[in-house]
Parts: sequence; C-alpha cells; structure tokens
Amino acid sequence: MPTVLVTGANRGLGLEFCRQYAAAGWKVFACCRKPDAARDLLATAAIFPTISIHDLDLRHFADIDALACKLAEESIDILLSNAGVYGDTGQTGFGCMDYQRWQDTLLINTQAPVKLAEALLPQVARSRQRLIVAITSLMGSMGDNSSGGSIMYRSSKAALNAAMKSLSIDLKDRGIGVLILHPGWVRTDMGGPQAPTSPEESVAGMRGVMDRFTPAASGRFINFRGEELPW
Repeated sequence: MPTVLVTGANRGLGLEFCRQYAAAGWKVFACCRKPDAARDLLATAAIFPTISIHDLDLRHFADIDALACKLAEESIDILLSNAGVYGDTGQTGFGCMDYQRWQDTLLINTQAPVKLAEALLPQVARSRQRLIVAITSLMGSMGDNSSGGSIMYRSSKAALNAAMKSLSIDLKDRGIGVLILHPGWVRTDMGGPQAPTSPEESVAGMRGVMDRFTPAASGRFINFRGEELPW
C-alpha cells in the first residue's frame, strides 16, 4: 500500500489530499495542530480507516523530530508539505512591517518544509515512489510579480522555491524527486470564496502531476495543470 504524509491536513487542500488519497487506497499520515479540534479531519478518518492523525506543530522542530521517530519504521512514498500561513495583513505592509510576524511566516512556510524533508528522508528513501512535494504559490514568482505587496508571503514562497530547487539537485543521486507545486487560486480559507478553482479540482490535478512524475521533472516549478511557471 503506497503511503503519503500530509501537513496542514485539518482543512482546505490538506484535508482534500487526505480524502482523495484515502479513497484511492493509500495509507495517509494526516498531520495538523490540535487534532482533537479537527472535526472535518476526524470525520474523514472515521470513513477511511487508512488515515491516521498525528499531532504536529511546524513551529516546533522538536515536534518534527518526534514524528520522525514515531514513524521510524514506515516508508513514505510522498512527503507532502502543504501547511502554510499568509502572514500579511492590511496593517503590516511596507512602512509598518511586523518583523516577528515575518519571521514566523518564514519559519512555517520555508524552514519547516526543509526540516520535514531532512527529518523524514530515511522514510522517503526506502519507499517506492520517493517523492518530496512542496505546495507553493505563484506569488513566490519574481517573474510574475507585477502588483507588489504581500512581502511576507511572497518572500517565504520564493525562498521555499529556491530551497526545494536545491534539494532536487542535492537528492538526485539518491533517486529522490522534488516537485514544487502551485495549486492555483483555490476556494479555501486563504484563497477566499471568489477563487475560481475548487479544492477537489486542484488536488485532483496535483495528484495527476505526481502520478506522472519522472526524474526529469524534479525541481520544476509547475501548477496543478502541469504547466511550467516562471521563477
């Protein structure tokens, strides 16, 4: 049975990843903060017994190490870093930057996915698919930035893209692939109700990209339709 680990599994894209992979017969390690309060995830796990829920606060790297120890004997075909925060608010733009908030955004969006990959690399390396996936955003693209603003979020996703590109090169000789995926503008708590893409469509598209993965695609920055994006 193939296995996927999903962060930010309690809502939005993370929850939909868990639902779709479990429905497809995968073993799912669903990770989130405050699992006891994750009603939708608990309800989904009650339907799909292959989902196990794990307490993980990405702000605390000791939690990541503890999870790696807990899953020491497991294989993880796809390590899916989905959790993220926006950071920016209408009161924290240039001229009134909240630098602690910016640090927290970088910690969760950029550093935590790298730490997760580092801690769980043995589990990925022993799997069949051997794929690390980071859910990023087109807002991390400097080539696409024509509107400015959102300094915290943009910089954290641009840094994530750069880190994952480096990992794709560093891990190539070990046969481990890396995908940097933009889910599109999705109707989630972050994307808002006006977004044109549903979580179901976005996740189905990204799963298709992962299913079609070949080593030649490692390190590419692409969207849920498989289209390459500008850095």
